[in-house]
Amino acid sequence: MSTPARRRLMRDFKRLQEDPPTGVSGAPSENNIMLWNRLFHTADCLLFILILTLHFLAGTFKLVIEFSEEYPNKPPTVRFISKMFHPNVYADGSICLDILQNRWSPTYDVSSILTSIQSLLDEPNPNSPANSQAAQLYQENKREYEKRVSAIVEQSWVDS
Repeated sequence: MSTPARRRLMRDFKRLQEDPPTGVSGAPSENNIMLWNRLFHTADCLLFILILTLHFLAGTFKLVIEFSEEYPNKPPTVRFISKMFHPNVYADGSICLDILQNRWSPTYDVSSILTSIQSLLDEPNPNSPANSQAAQLYQENKREYEKRVSAIVEQSWVDS
């Protein structure tokens, strides 16, 4: 069945194939255009590396994007399924990002969602924390923060 949401997701997927954001790969699941599995390869996210640490160079972090039939009028649900230690990622992997909540617009597509997530990873917002411990370490003890991030990156090698 072709619905407006499914047609829009097919257009988004085509655009994403033609011009993918740097450092991201993946696609809709094989049997369900409404469920997308994405990978962030941080080796390609140069700003992310410069801001957070070189320990992210070899990290690969997976996330799931679930769309409803109300897309693009309502944002998808996005969550990391890889373990993350980041000021703006909750323990369950969901992301504290304005465009996925109160600043959503139907003009956003899958590529803009992924680009926004990359920007958030690049520039954490410790003033609006989803993980208060990560936010506090990010602001007060970068060395310990980087140590925790390094452990998560190493775990991503095992999990990917």
